[in-house]
Amino acid sequence: MPFLDTVLRQPSYGWKDECGNLSKPSVLAIFKEFFSRLNIFKNKKNWLSFTSWMMIVCFVPFLMLFIFKYFSFKLLIVAFVYSMVVMGSHGTVWYHRYCTHRAFKFRNNIWRFITQNITLKIIPEEIYVISHHVHHAKSDQPGDPYNAQGGFLYCFLADVNHQPIAHNLNEKDYGRCVKLMKHTGQISNTYAQYQKWGTLANPLRTIGGILLNWGFWYLAFYLIGGHALACTLFGAAGFWAVGVRTFNYEGHGKGEDKRREGSDYNREDMSINQAWPGIVAGEWHNNHHLYPKSARSGFLPHQVDTAWYYIKFLNLIGGVTEYHDSKKQFLEKYHEPHKQAKSLAKEKTTVLTKETLIVTEQH
Repeated sequence: MPFLDTVLRQPSYGWKDECGNLSKPSVLAIFKEFFSRLNIFKNKKNWLSFTSWMMIVCFVPFLMLFIFKYFSFKLLIVAFVYSMVVMGSHGTVWYHRYCTHRAFKFRNNIWRFITQNITLKIIPEEIYVISHHVHHAKSDQPGDPYNAQGGFLYCFLADVNHQPIAHNLNEKDYGRCVKLMKHTGQISNTYAQYQKWGTLANPLRTIGGILLNWGFWYLAFYLIGGHALACTLFGAAGFWAVGVRTFNYEGHGKGEDKRREGSDYNREDMSINQAWPGIVAGEWHNNHHLYPKSARSGFLPHQVDTAWYYIKFLNLIGGVTEYHDSKKQFLEKYHEPHKQAKSLAKEKTTVLTKETLIVTEQH
């Protein structure tokens, strides 16, 4: 079978039903799968999914401290900007455009390390990257790990239920996974270690990296604004970590065709451009699906792209040596023809209206 058909760990309810259509599990089946895959006592190979959600749990006390002890409107604004804009844009730059699509290249590992750790670390790269390749190959089809047609929970809990790599990969396919992750700087397990842990990532290195990242940023935030600022931003990061799990459900029309003429030019799937994710995180999703390897997805004047601004800034100061920018192709192939067709249709309508008025006046 093709590599992308088998690289992810299939849920117990399967990708397809007996007719070959998307298997749409019940709420009970989704939660049963979710808690089963978090159970590290049942299977230690569940450690990465468990760690991913334990990180969110760890952020809860910080959020509570912000709300009940340190709350102020000033800190609320800071929390909003950090969670929505900073964390959102970083997710687009690092996980989406670099780790998955290699839309740009860093000059060296130092710039890569800075970009990787410029915010609090929350999402393990492995969970995001491998599954996102499958998402683009099977978008809105059975096998898409966050197929919006499966419902909200199907997408929201996908990082546990659908996105981890399979536990039974052969050595060749495991090597392909390692290759997909190599440019991110991750030191992957050997095949023997993978057979023990079920992941590319090594538990000790992964958890150690998270603790170092969190320790550095708590100290930095504390030195800037004390425990109040540190708790605020840690709580904001936790809020983002939950919110980002809703994106693919919304970004693919909640399972319906919500594409708009003149806005969503990609017709191969149900992805749509949304103003909010676009403005705060540079995630113009339909544009991205049209040109996934582009370092910019905000192609039109109103499409603010903070992720692109960061990449372009690094390019100007020498941190990024090259990037793909598909704006010109987008304008020439899609936007300009649409504008011309719209203008021509308007002219025809005007002519027909004038001819109708002349005929009416004659009679």
